[in-house]
Amino acid sequence: MIEKNGILLAGKKLLMTSLICSSVLFAANSEYQYEVTPMIAGTITEGNLDLDRNYANAGISLGFNLDDSMFDQVELGFLRTLGDVDYKNSNENTSITRVFSNLVKEYKLNEKSSLYALVGAGVEIYGNEQFSNETGPFANYGFGYKYKFDNDMAIKTDIRHLISFDQGNNNVIYTVGLAIPFGKKAAPAAPVMKEEPKAVETPKKVEEPKVLDSDNDGVIDSLDKEPNTMSGAKVDAEGAMVMVDLEINFPINSSIINKQYNNRIKEFAEFLNNNPKLKATIEGHTDYTGSEKYNQWLSERRASSTVKALTKYNVDASRLKAVGFGETKPIATNKTKEGRAANRRINAVISK
Repeated sequence: MIEKNGILLAGKKLLMTSLICSSVLFAANSEYQYEVTPMIAGTITEGNLDLDRNYANAGISLGFNLDDSMFDQVELGFLRTLGDVDYKNSNENTSITRVFSNLVKEYKLNEKSSLYALVGAGVEIYGNEQFSNETGPFANYGFGYKYKFDNDMAIKTDIRHLISFDQGNNNVIYTVGLAIPFGKKAAPAAPVMKEEPKAVETPKKVEEPKVLDSDNDGVIDSLDKEPNTMSGAKVDAEGAMVMVDLEINFPINSSIINKQYNNRIKEFAEFLNNNPKLKATIEGHTDYTGSEKYNQWLSERRASSTVKALTKYNVDASRLKAVGFGETKPIATNKTKEGRAANRRINAVISK
């Protein structure tokens, strides 16, 4: 009994250590900080363990999403048998509880589905130790598949191979669970437009005519063919807009436009509606997170989302073209979190 209590204490220390590590590292690549997954499972035992070969389990796990780490999540959880498991050639039976901690690495297939791998350790606790089936630590590894629904919940299924430290016994566990995210992060703040400092004019005895540039685009009003240039726009020598930074930034792995950018989209839509002869190419961009192929696809999705948002303000879709450039045209360093956020953007190129 003393040995069993010692093993249980070691298992608790293992879980506490993982919890402390995850609290230091959390802030995930996903939009949420945590993920809770109720699950059901089946266990296939090794033939020499004198136990039923296949029995059912149920349990729950808590995931701490990680950021800027080689792993994507720390998983803490437990599984317990549904009812007692019979020992073969005996009237004895036992309950089995497994407490575990795993590191999880996710490999995205597309915006909704991904594969993942896990590796870690835990403690299995037998209610009735018989036939060399004893409470003790184990190591495990596994592989799984995750499919995300539109409400951000996901179905997860995986298979795990468990190897006990003491006896070298083998068990295979297959699980199905519903992942429920919580602790959503705040959306990145919109960039603050800084006003240019106003030059202090030295009083002059003789008044000179003032040269006006009402829209501050660098072209004086007398030569400006578009006197109402949007902020953040590049113009040609006659004041006509040629490119506009729509100031839309996206979360990682997302093409959803946050509501905070609605006014900027509406402003650009009104400009196009007031200039019906103009057309716009909407350019989507990403940071370098993920593969080149995935980033190209994601940038096209971001451009298409922006086109769709503009058409809601009565801009004719035939005047808009969505183009993605993936990670090929960064405007800031991809080595910092702020730089990567700036690269996940939308530009609009104006043409006639």
